[in-house]
Amino acid sequence: MRRLSLLALATVMLAGLLPAGSPAIAQEAQILLVAHPDVNTRQLKRDTTRAIFAMRQRTWPNGQAVRVFVLDNNHPVHARFAKEQLAVYPHQLQLAWDRMVFSGTGQAPDRVRDQAEMREQVATTPGALGYLEREYLDDRVQVISME
Repeated sequence: MRRLSLLALATVMLAGLLPAGSPAIAQEAQILLVAHPDVNTRQLKRDTTRAIFAMRQRTWPNGQAVRVFVLDNNHPVHARFAKEQLAVYPHQLQLAWDRMVFSGTGQAPDRVRDQAEMREQVATTPGALGYLEREYLDDRVQVISME
């Protein structure tokens, strides 16, 4: 009986920590690929997207130069984007960028401070590609779907 009442007490205490009607784990905002409005591509395969963000592919499928923008490696949205959308860890991307920069065979993507700056840079840079949480979208950027 004592064990049951301790379990009931623990359940009541834990339930009191959550607001009524809220899920146990807060759902994170969806992260979407975004591009400059005059980019003709509307959809990218995951492998192509990964190659672009790893700076191995430097053009859109139609041949237009791509300019990649990323958040800092420590930014939680960057970490989620790398893991959930590209299926790589942020440090793997950084290693690829460092290898190209140090060998002189390529360059790292452009870094931005936050999602507002990401939206501004993508909206104003021809050929730009980046990522944003849904709440940061506006009509100055277009969403690129990923298959």
